Amino acid sequence: MAAPMVPPNAWTGMAAGLAVEELETELLLEAVFQRFGHDFRAYDRQALRDRLARVLRTLGARTLSGLQERVLHDGAEASRLLRAFSPAPAGLFDNPGHASRLRTVLAPSLRGWPLPRVWIAECAGVGEAWTLAIVLAEEGVLGRLDIHATLANEELVAEHQDAWLPLAELEAARERHAGSGGTGDLAAWFEIEDGKARLQAQLRRRITWSQYSLVTDASFNEFQAIVSCHALADFGPVLRQRVLRLFHDSLARFGVLCLDQPLSVADAHAGSYQAVAGERPWYKRVG
Repeated sequence: MAAPMVPPNAWTGMAAGLAVEELETELLLEAVFQRFGHDFRAYDRQALRDRLARVLRTLGARTLSGLQERVLHDGAEASRLLRAFSPAPAGLFDNPGHASRLRTVLAPSLRGWPLPRVWIAECAGVGEAWTLAIVLAEEGVLGRLDIHATLANEELVAEHQDAWLPLAELEAARERHAGSGGTGDLAAWFEIEDGKARLQAQLRRRITWSQYSLVTDASFNEFQAIVSCHALADFGPVLRQRVLRLFHDSLARFGVLCLDQPLSVADAHAGSYQAVAGERPWYKRVG
């Protein structure tokens, strides 16, 4: 059966609609950059459309132009939009396979360094940072370690610095913790009060939360490991290369790099890395 014919004027209308949407997107991103200093202009276009579509549904806005007006004039609406571009919060030990690799790849690589530093770039909240801290404590390397957890969203950084989790989330993570190779009682690493749980102070002190943009900021330290599980998939090709150069400038030789997407031969400094076998892309810098 032949496909129905689409009238030429329908194609013209569809093209015009896409052109208007693209123009609205560009104007919104420019407005966000000029007003709030957050630069999403080099993000992958499909990733942008998906996120903006979710924001439109959540806020009940009909068009991106209408969303732009609300964002520029309402602080609460701006906050919701900016949060939509941050990584979704990760649960405690939400990926036992990844946590297991932290034990088998990351922890051994840090033992040979006198004062190792780990950077979690675009950290997915306290679930990701606390999981890392607990794993490294259980593997005996946390006592001489600095963990730097960064996010572009300054509002989220402030929230994570003194965060608590509902006790139910800690209970739900017990099985995942055991599945990652954890031993002992997960709750032993937490302070529990009024139905809430917070990582022990001795571990929290090892985590420095700070505002940092992968899009605009320069290298700020040398690290023995960089973990970036929530960034590259959102970035367009130019921004991807920019961030990979940034990671290379920030990673010590023989340090390890964990990414959310594998490197390709065309990527910046790809020849400087040796892949570490496993499910998620891990690399050791050898050049």
